[in-house]
Amino acid sequence: MRKFLKLVFVALVVLPSLAIAADKDNRRRFDRDASKYVQVSVADAYLELHVGPGRRYPVFHVIGRGETIQILFRRTEWFKVRDERDHEGWARRVDMQETLLASGERLPLERLDHRDLATYPWEAGGQTGNFGGGNVNSLYVSYSLSTNLSAELAAEHTIGHNADSEMLTLGLAHALRPDWRISPFLDLGTGLVRVQPKTTIVAPPQTHETLGYYGVGVKWYLTQRFLFRADYRSYVIFTKRDQNEDRNEWKAGFAFFF
Repeated sequence: MRKFLKLVFVALVVLPSLAIAADKDNRRRFDRDASKYVQVSVADAYLELHVGPGRRYPVFHVIGRGETIQILFRRTEWFKVRDERDHEGWARRVDMQETLLASGERLPLERLDHRDLATYPWEAGGQTGNFGGGNVNSLYVSYSLSTNLSAELAAEHTIGHNADSEMLTLGLAHALRPDWRISPFLDLGTGLVRVQPKTTIVAPPQTHETLGYYGVGVKWYLTQRFLFRADYRSYVIFTKRDQNEDRNEWKAGFAFFF
């Protein structure tokens, strides 16, 4: 009798529970993960899915208008998504712009070819160019005080025909259009310069002078964290003689945000 009751218990309680659990496990990943990811619908004629995050990867699946997809994660300009039949692939940002939220609004996407000041407020880089007829190499680091304004510290070494010099400058840079990918800016600052004249007979003493400068430049944001930068500056070196010295400088190089 006890064996019979056990069999009845297994048939009525245990087996249905196992069946429910198996049914849950057999559900589509799209349904199981519905609460984990943002879901959008395709508003364009179709959405192409690539095998990997790049144009060199082939298209293996196409999602039609009106179908729903889940956004798994983003890698720069590519999104990994999943459709209702659990196909997973990579879609371009420009194509994802045509998808709609449940509210009917377009999916808000930020451009990652531009700088994120909140995440990367520091900038560091190196440049090379010409200073007063000599070759100049410089390293700099700057910190963003606001969207438009940043403070910059730079060290430069110049190799000239008649003298070598080392400069340390501190200044402010104002971005005129920080929202542009190619962004112009103005800068203004001061600093110190040490000049070592070249001679083959008697070594003349080094000179230490203060200086001021103003300039104009442009930054080209290549990615979210890398940029190309070009500068033109006009310097006034305040000498101990009756007349100050003027120097012009141009330089270009690359930098990154951190």
